[in-house]
Amino acid sequence: MAGGADTTVKIETATALNQGVGYGIVIGLGALFALGMIFVTFILKRYNRELQTSEMFNTAGRTVKSGLVGSAVVSSWTWAATLLQSSGVCYRYGVSGPLWYASGATVQILLFATLAIELKRRAPNAHTYLEVIRARFGTLPHIVFMIFGLITNILVSLMLIVGGSATINALTGMHTIAAIYLLPVGVVAYTLVGGLKATILTDWIHTFILLIIIIVFALSAYASSESLGSPSAVYDLLVKAAAAHPVDGNHEGSYLTMRSREGAIFFVINIVGNFGTVFLDNGYYNKAIAASPVHALPGYILGGLCWFAIPWLTATTMGLSGLALESSPRFPTYPNRMPEADVSAGLVLPYAAVALLGKGGAAATLLIVFMAVTSATSSQLIAVSSIVVYDLYRTYIKPEASGKRLIYMSHVVVCAYALFIASFSVGLWYAGISMGYLYVMMGVIISSAVLPAALVLTWSGLNKWAAALSPILGLCVALVAWLVTAKKECGEMSVACTGSNMPMLAGNVAALLSPVVFVPVLTLVFGKAKYDWKSMMAISRGDDHDVAGEAGVDLEEVPGGREESEREMEEEQKKLRRASKISKTMTAVLTLALLILWPMPLYGTGYIFSKPFFTGWVVVGIIWIFLSFIGVGLFPIYEGRETLIRTCKYIWWDITGKGVKAIHADQERHAGEVVVTEGKTPGDQTPEEKSVKGEKVREGIDSS
Repeated sequence: MAGGADTTVKIETATALNQGVGYGIVIGLGALFALGMIFVTFILKRYNRELQTSEMFNTAGRTVKSGLVGSAVVSSWTWAATLLQSSGVCYRYGVSGPLWYASGATVQILLFATLAIELKRRAPNAHTYLEVIRARFGTLPHIVFMIFGLITNILVSLMLIVGGSATINALTGMHTIAAIYLLPVGVVAYTLVGGLKATILTDWIHTFILLIIIIVFALSAYASSESLGSPSAVYDLLVKAAAAHPVDGNHEGSYLTMRSREGAIFFVINIVGNFGTVFLDNGYYNKAIAASPVHALPGYILGGLCWFAIPWLTATTMGLSGLALESSPRFPTYPNRMPEADVSAGLVLPYAAVALLGKGGAAATLLIVFMAVTSATSSQLIAVSSIVVYDLYRTYIKPEASGKRLIYMSHVVVCAYALFIASFSVGLWYAGISMGYLYVMMGVIISSAVLPAALVLTWSGLNKWAAALSPILGLCVALVAWLVTAKKECGEMSVACTGSNMPMLAGNVAALLSPVVFVPVLTLVFGKAKYDWKSMMAISRGDDHDVAGEAGVDLEEVPGGREESEREMEEEQKKLRRASKISKTMTAVLTLALLILWPMPLYGTGYIFSKPFFTGWVVVGIIWIFLSFIGVGLFPIYEGRETLIRTCKYIWWDITGKGVKAIHADQERHAGEVVVTEGKTPGDQTPEEKSVKGEKVREGIDSS
């Protein structure tokens, strides 16, 4: 398929953008974001007393508010696959594909909200979830989960780069290997400069732009396009497409039904695989760690609900547009249908965009794929950096490492990991492994660690051996189920066969469910534990006094540098216990709605959408995407309005010559007015709370 990948590229080169545009986007936008983050880091340091300590690099000061947490979750979960694979699933199975994809990948984020709260409650000073595992069980389970965690990050990173480079190649003719190596360059630059803070801020920018482009696609297809222009026109063309090439396994071969056998199989694969990529990806724990305690739950719920609209509407728009327009001369593969290799490579969306909007569609696709790849890659860089630095280097190699040394190692790991992933992606390209293959294979490899990882934070009875051995045994069972099913189905072990639905279904389900057997058995064999949760509370922060000393500042006044008092900790724990109860109820209800109450009645009845029903389906998707734009695009600006106004005021004072003294005086005045414990009025505060300096700055900067 390496040669096949080249062929798929050449189909579109003549009608898409030229190579200069590809290089311009990849290099130019990457450089722009890097320079932008350098400028933002300077602004935060000068006007908000922020210092790039090891804690700030890896945890963003632990004070990020719900709007930015939500946008960071949306951005981190919006891979290239979110846009490309969901459109491909829609092209294959019709209207069921986008809902199967979106609901099957949203519930993990919603359920993770409970784990995020438990992490904040049980281990408030943790940098990674692996530190929590070591604090509870010791070395062996720590190493096992470190391997599973790193494998998760590697697979996700490979998907991002492989899928993104294939799309850039298809749209511009830019050589795939050049795209593979150049895509991470700008990401590395701004991640090195700003750490997790830079990742979260650029996540918001990427999400803002991404949502606008998706809205443009949807309104073009369903309102203004000459070739389509209304849900009614799309509906008529889908009826014709089903008559010309009915979908095997769909009710009456229709593209307009939720009853799709292959779609339902993908649904299960999608659910299982995505549990692993959320519950084992340290990037999501990073967002939970970075969140202010009271903002973790609303941030994840907001992010999950806003994210749902992205794959659902993107695929409903671009996947169905591809089906509707492939019989038109505007479509790149006309007069033929898209080859399956192109669909698996994620090229449905770019081809549909070109057919729908011409070169403008190609440019918009290039931009959103670049945004999706770079923002999620930045999250992966920080995730791997924090694992290697805190779980490997500080734990086993140099426990006494200073804050300055930890920052240096973080920078080294970011650069080395980016080079490793790019080189690995080149190997996969030559081997003919596509993004679609990696997407469905992930669950087979990693999902056996999902249940044990969740139980670490939620069940005191889990013992060391059940935690350490059940992921390994589950992986063995999953690999056997996957490969044996492939051999029985096809009689061979090719990429095409092992990547087909039934072998992947067997492997994914075996991986996720086998620990349901292994954990109880190992608990019976080695005994039920009686863990008291105290060792997790003992996890310490990095010592950044050397960094603060070199900068000539008091670490207590640096955002994220002040240690909480016992009274503040008690207040925080009270809020987190309440949030834990709310999260369990809320996530259970939302999960039930998305997995059962919405899709299953439509699947069970085999209902074929009428034209009015299809119109309503599209309208709901468009309304949802606008609400998502408000939730994670505009709300973070509103939430950070005070800090934004204050920072702009300081910049104006600098420009007009008022000088540093006036800025510092205002900062001191502002710091003295702050409410230390969230939810209190100044009259409720103790004198000690009122006297704390810099706390408002600490709470405010992360919403800007």
